[in-house]
Amino acid sequence: MTEQVTQPRVVRNDERSRYEVWSGERLAGFSEYREQRERTVYLHTEVDDAFAGQGLGKVLAAGALDDAVARGRVIVPVCPFIASYVRKNSDRYEEHVHWRGNGKADE
Repeated sequence: MTEQVTQPRVVRNDERSRYEVWSGERLAGFSEYREQRERTVYLHTEVDDAFAGQGLGKVLAAGALDDAVARGRVIVPVCPFIASYVRKNSDRYEEHVHWRGNGKADE
């Protein structure tokens, strides 16, 4: 008997202002954002403990950031997890990022 492996998918949920990572039919995590003019400000990211250790946080971050880049958005990584992911992948995202000196988004 062969177990079918479902690839995680990242979905932008504009209604809830967040990106979601799904594993099969289960919501595994999300990254909340706020759009301000041409900027997408990433505020908070979390993955459910039931999915810990599966790399879904990285899948979520990559999907969210790649979508922002594809839509011509400026990335503002306020969320520590997203900021860390951007730093680790600076060659991929740095030209699309606006870093905040105080770590807060414009009001």
